[in-house]
Amino acid sequence: MGQQNRRGAWPLATSAMLALALGVWAEAAQAAAAEEYSTESAKASQSLLIDAAQAGKRLVVVGDRGHILFSDDQGRTWTQARVPTRQLLTAVFFLDDKRGWAVGHDAQVLTSNDGGATWSKQFEDLSREAPLLDVVFLDAQHGFAVGAYGALLETSDGGQHWQDVAERLDNPDQLHLNGIAEVRDAGLFIVGEQGSMFRSADHGQTWSKVLGPYAGSLFGVIGTAQPHALLAYGLRGNLFRSSDFGDSWQPIELKAARGNLEFGLAGATLVEDGSLVLVGNGGSVLRSTDDGHTFSVYNRADRIALAGVSGLANGGLLLVGQGGVHLATAQGADQEVQP
Repeated sequence: MGQQNRRGAWPLATSAMLALALGVWAEAAQAAAAEEYSTESAKASQSLLIDAAQAGKRLVVVGDRGHILFSDDQGRTWTQARVPTRQLLTAVFFLDDKRGWAVGHDAQVLTSNDGGATWSKQFEDLSREAPLLDVVFLDAQHGFAVGAYGALLETSDGGQHWQDVAERLDNPDQLHLNGIAEVRDAGLFIVGEQGSMFRSADHGQTWSKVLGPYAGSLFGVIGTAQPHALLAYGLRGNLFRSSDFGDSWQPIELKAARGNLEFGLAGATLVEDGSLVLVGNGGSVLRSTDDGHTFSVYNRADRIALAGVSGLANGGLLLVGQGGVHLATAQGADQEVQP
């Protein structure tokens, strides 16, 4: 009866009533839009964070509930950016001190043109019901994002438009693609579920499947300082190095204080001095000063799960993961924060 009465009354609504209705609708729309932004929190730097990057001298981290934070004093203090999502963000990449991109759940791609201080949404595909897991740009126009169920997106206009190009990969089972990286003087490389590997020597236009050394999941890939060289890493501390863009692979044995390292490896970075640093579960921090041939292993006493890492100007490390941001020495131990 009530609904029937409202329908019957609608043709008789005065212009004042219509204006009021439109005003209420506008307020509701504004409220809904406001809710799409990440929640401001004084403890955001202590929440779950997944990845870290450098935007020039600035540090930028991303993680749970759409949180993106930046620091201009090498991690001592953090400012939360205004971000148009509350979804988990899984990766961040900066091309220079201004232009950056972040990806996450709902196949979202966010971008910043001011070093991570403000962000806008470039792409979203709710129908995928799956996250994007990594992103890389070759220049200001050309970039790729990878994710669950074989997702491979490409942009050639700086992210204004993203195209699904997953058909370029020989991936009929739609295995999850967990990481993508540019390899010096070689091309692009992708790793993923069940040890899947793909490479492209022509800026991502064509891809070939690579016979990898491992049948378990690989969580990430990073190019080293040397041409054609890269590292792939994943479950149970499995780490492999190739010096020929994936034609051949050498397993890297990782010795911890009590036997072999068996924690999953989740993130990596190439720091300014050319050293490679990897992090993972169990508070594991690995460092190589010989382009990834050998690594020293440090297990933090807190055994926190680490997901990402970036270098600091003083030679230390910014670690992110469980418990948010952690300032560490070059080996991974807690670094005393100077006031």
